[in-house]
Parts: sequence; C-alpha cells; structure tokens
Amino acid sequence: MGYKPFRSTYYDDRMRASPALLRARAPYLIKNTITGFVICSLVIGIYTYTINAISQDEFDDVIVPDEPLQRPAQQPLGTTQALQQAVDARK
Repeated sequence: MGYKPFRSTYYDDRMRASPALLRARAPYLIKNTITGFVICSLVIGIYTYTINAISQDEFDDVIVPDEPLQRPAQQPLGTTQALQQAVDARK
C-alpha cells in the first residue's frame, strides 16, 4: 500500500488550485494586492531616501593628513648606535 499525503480540498492531485480555493481567495485579492503595493512602495521609499541622504554627505570637515615623510632606508644599527641616535633626537 502506497503512502497517501494529506488530502486537501483546495488542491487537486497535481497541486493546482481548485475552484473552491479561488472562490475563498477572491474577497482578499484586491486588499492583498494593495497591501503588497504599499509595502513595496515603503521599502523603495526608504531605500531611495537613504541613498539620497548618504550621497549628499560632504566630508569637507574631515582633516586629511599630509603625505608621510619618506625616510631613506637605513642600514641596521647596533644597539649602542641606535640608543645614541634616539638620545640625540630627543635633544
């Protein structure tokens, strides 16, 4: 004996909507369509507002530092020489 899934009166054997299901959904078709349109419009409006607000942001008040100093490559110094250079730099 084969397995029989739950049998619904709203769908036929090929899982197509029956006339009873179409009649049950008919009163809500217009309301659901309007609700879907309103929700989609709200999402698109929020997205558009956000992109518009971000694109108008100006960064004139941000201080951009100058280019860092380019130091020539130095040969590795011994510990004593490095310590002496550090002391001389502090003076």
